[in-house]
Amino acid sequence: MSDTSAFPQQGRDSDDLLAELKERQNKDLNWREGRVFSYVYDAGPEAMALLKDAFNMYLTENGLDPTTFPSAMELEKDVLRMAIELMNGGEEAEGTFTSGGTESLLLSVKTARDYARENKPEISLPELLLPETAHASFFKACHYFDVKPVVIPVDPVSFTADPVAMAEAVTANTIMMVASAPSYAHGVIDPIRELGEIALKHDLLFHVDCCVGGMYLPFANELGFDTGDFDLSVPGVTQISMDFHKLGYAAKGASAILYKHGQLMRRHQYFAWSGWSGYSVINPTVMSTKSAGPVAACWAIMNKLGKQGYLDLVQKTQSASEEIRSAIADIPQLKLLGDSKMNLLAFSSDKIDVFKLAERMKKRNWYIQPQFAFGASPANIHLTISHGNLAGFREFLSDLRACVAELDTDDAQTAMVDLPEEIAALFENPSPQLFSDLAAMFGGDGTEAPENMDEVNNLLNAMPHQIRDQLITEFVNRMFST
Repeated sequence: MSDTSAFPQQGRDSDDLLAELKERQNKDLNWREGRVFSYVYDAGPEAMALLKDAFNMYLTENGLDPTTFPSAMELEKDVLRMAIELMNGGEEAEGTFTSGGTESLLLSVKTARDYARENKPEISLPELLLPETAHASFFKACHYFDVKPVVIPVDPVSFTADPVAMAEAVTANTIMMVASAPSYAHGVIDPIRELGEIALKHDLLFHVDCCVGGMYLPFANELGFDTGDFDLSVPGVTQISMDFHKLGYAAKGASAILYKHGQLMRRHQYFAWSGWSGYSVINPTVMSTKSAGPVAACWAIMNKLGKQGYLDLVQKTQSASEEIRSAIADIPQLKLLGDSKMNLLAFSSDKIDVFKLAERMKKRNWYIQPQFAFGASPANIHLTISHGNLAGFREFLSDLRACVAELDTDDAQTAMVDLPEEIAALFENPSPQLFSDLAAMFGGDGTEAPENMDEVNNLLNAMPHQIRDQLITEFVNRMFST
């Protein structure tokens, strides 16, 4: 640690501090020009200004105690009523406003575990049944709550859950099934109705992960697009998660977990404790103290846009997404994965290295998201198209065609599948030194990402995911070293 104190001895001028923040922000991806196909959802400057104003109004109000800040609770109830209506929850449905999709999924798994403890006490080793395309946060929930994930391969062409395989995997220990609407990686919707029938037959809870689709699919469905069945009206579906800070264009973090039979289910996610010398704690979510800013901003944007506003956004985004899908399908070196019906898609290639393609596009100031191979899904590129991408998507397609042509001409090769022998040998006896050895091969100590990530991504892509996870953990751990 440096001898220089990290804590300032004297305060600084506000303008100076804001200027420094702005300077640091210049290092980030330029999402404001619609060149980032992930992470950021922008409904335009007027909507963004409203979000900031509403968030700041409730920046200090604490969602921990609804008796002290009842307006925060009322805003949450308003948002949840809108969400339940969108998800066709009916009169018995209840929910909770959360900080994001991960927290919603954590709470759903915790609820399923505790519901099973009360209603199926014979289960001592609870299992969660999920397709291999299910979001990583379900595995995080299993890790946190001591639930065994049972992973089922998906259809290798459509990348949707296989109802027959899911049904065959049900055991006496299964407490809940999972499906996606859509799955993040490929943007495809699992056969929710067929899976719901399995859940009913075996008396299982059934969670539909609608985090990315919750503020999109209901409007797409109303516009006549083919979304299939996905919401709480489907027999067998007992709970559903949906994010407002994605395609609801709310401020981060804003999500919800909804239960079809709210009073019966929701109490299992709560934590209460008065067995100490302080104030009584009752937490509906993982967090205790939390700013009411996100729920205020969420309430504001949903009321600002209204149903017609979201219908307009979805119509424009669907039109652009269809044009992007069609254009990618016409590029002979690329192949669309699955049959996405909405604004998420993935494409791979057996002609060029998709990780190199991501780097070429980054040099043209476009961010597209590389995804590693897993199961039947090859290494690929993911795109989430939202309103913020609409103005420049044709320029994006032009640059994509150009980068694909460059790679096909310059150094045509596909993503690495097998590790080079000298690197594979390092995995024979994995040790904490492994990460340092690999980082040194790229001329660094692993505290900063290389300027070009394609070589690193190719190595990671060829590794067993368990080792890849260890290396990524060590990298992020070093990045945050102070």
